[in-house]
Amino acid sequence: MTAVLVTGGAGYIGSHTCKALAGSGFRPIAYDNLCRGAAEAVRWGPLEVGALSDVARLREVIDRYRPVGVIHFAAYAYVGESTSDPGLYYDNNVVGTLRLLQTMRAAGLDLVVFSSSCATYGIPKSVPITEDEPLQPISPYGASKLMSERMIEDFGRAHGLRWMALRYFNVAGASQDAEIGEAHDPELHLVPRALMAAASELEFLEVMGTDYPTPDGTAIRDYIHVVDLADAHVLALRRLLDGAPSGAVNLGAGRGCSVREVVRAVEQVTGATVPVKAVGRRPGDPPVLVADTAKAARELHFSAKRSAILEIVESAWRWHRRN
Repeated sequence: MTAVLVTGGAGYIGSHTCKALAGSGFRPIAYDNLCRGAAEAVRWGPLEVGALSDVARLREVIDRYRPVGVIHFAAYAYVGESTSDPGLYYDNNVVGTLRLLQTMRAAGLDLVVFSSSCATYGIPKSVPITEDEPLQPISPYGASKLMSERMIEDFGRAHGLRWMALRYFNVAGASQDAEIGEAHDPELHLVPRALMAAASELEFLEVMGTDYPTPDGTAIRDYIHVVDLADAHVLALRRLLDGAPSGAVNLGAGRGCSVREVVRAVEQVTGATVPVKAVGRRPGDPPVLVADTAKAARELHFSAKRSAILEIVESAWRWHRRN
């Protein structure tokens, strides 16, 4: 089987992508330092424990498996944490990506699919957001993703690196068989926190802002099922292997869902009431973030098939009850 190196392969999105790769005939090699990943989520290929900063270890793994490319997830991804400790994010996300690119070049490995984010856009001037929207991140997390994109693009220009940067929106859900799901520590994402509140594991769900200029006053976001997202990474890998041009692509469902709509979906699926507490807006949170998905359809032949909010919540609830 053709090997693919998956940095951060023990994480939430990385482990789902490893499963998708294995289902598509690839052999995923998960490379993860396990500081925020879970070894038990690596089930579809070998786990190689190591950090991107450990260049000797990274090169050893590349030389042993000779992958055709890298899918690069390894990064910290909490916006609030990045604001309070930006150095942590620039060191881990930016310097880690640089070490990966340098090691890939030294090993003759010239293909990478990069896990980027809609946080690179900051507060958009127009919605839905196209890939031509100005890149003006407002958090160190978003800036770290944009810096990494720039380095990857520069390596492509200078050294022939083939690449795709996948800028995705709000990821949620779990595998259809409930084998793997979303389990962060701390858990800060809306869907799992709403499920925790429905299950009385939280006293209440904090709703951050109820006075946005939206139909129900709460922020609207574009939710994409993690399985759809994993499939998109496999499509991007195949497209690059087939000679498709490098570039950045948005990944989302192409439709918005408000916080209150997510809460209603959780109540419908669980049959329980979600206790909520309205709190103030988070600084810098835009009212609406929704992806323009035309380029993903055109370049990757991708469509979000499982990303209706009820299907996302149902899969997350199955995993939550099992675990």
